Amino acid sequence: MFGTSIHWTTFFYLLVDTFIVLFAVIQATRLKRNSLWRFILLGVLFLLYNITGGFLPFDSFPGPFILQYVITYSVAIVLVTYIVFYLYKEYDIVILSTYLSVNNIAAILVGGLICLFLVPFYFTQSLDISRKIFTIPIAVIAFYFLWAFYQRIKKLPKQSTFIRRRALLSLISASGVVLLPIMTLIGDYQWLTFTIMNTSFYAITAIEIDRYLHFLENKNKMFEIFSFYESNKEKLIESKLIYQSLTRREIEIAVSILNKKSYKSISESFFIAQHTVTKHASNIFKKTGVKNRAEFLNRFESKKSRK
Repeated sequence: MFGTSIHWTTFFYLLVDTFIVLFAVIQATRLKRNSLWRFILLGVLFLLYNITGGFLPFDSFPGPFILQYVITYSVAIVLVTYIVFYLYKEYDIVILSTYLSVNNIAAILVGGLICLFLVPFYFTQSLDISRKIFTIPIAVIAFYFLWAFYQRIKKLPKQSTFIRRRALLSLISASGVVLLPIMTLIGDYQWLTFTIMNTSFYAITAIEIDRYLHFLENKNKMFEIFSFYESNKEKLIESKLIYQSLTRREIEIAVSILNKKSYKSISESFFIAQHTVTKHASNIFKKTGVKNRAEFLNRFESKKSRK
């Protein structure tokens, strides 16, 4: 297509991803939602992945031929690492944090690219051999990660359909990443590889949309809090309280508190330690000018629920 190696499916995903990123930028600017910029960065990395993986390699590229594969694999490594970081950071689905932390995953991928791809290529001058040496051990580690990921999320609390949807979509996203080494090993089938990888992005996009819809469903519970912000903004600043909008995680936890859920139940739902919930709750109380949970509930429970 266009005289390059890009497949029409890859070009289609490039257009869809561009639309999603532009829409997210507009929303982040219009709604002043700084938390969306992490998602926007993820989208930009997918755009780079589609561009480099779709258009490279081509004959007129300056420099040695292997350089094009180094660029393509490097972008893929950054993207994969960032997806793991995104899942860990945004959804608190943290597994094997000691062995498969974000830093360790990045080190494994970068070290593998150098030791298992570039070094074998230097000695063999064979792309197929170096690709196999690189992707097979990475694929084993990736499937171990996916197995551990599944073991973590299958213990979901059944009462929370919102959290279950999020975990299922997160699993779909993680599966796309895990299958990348296998797709690389099979060969350059763009329509298959890029379909699987972009499904990862669309799963995360669905999570963000679902999160926003969940917020809209519960906005009545948060109405008193938002009204408090508007009427007390200057007073909070003058009293030297740290004033800023609640983060997305804090909004979710605030909704759970307003639903009278215990900290233990909240920690199980969001895959975070109970002391982390306590820390989030403390930040929520500070930002809303209350001292504790009881005062928070007394001030911000909706009038309907009180009746």
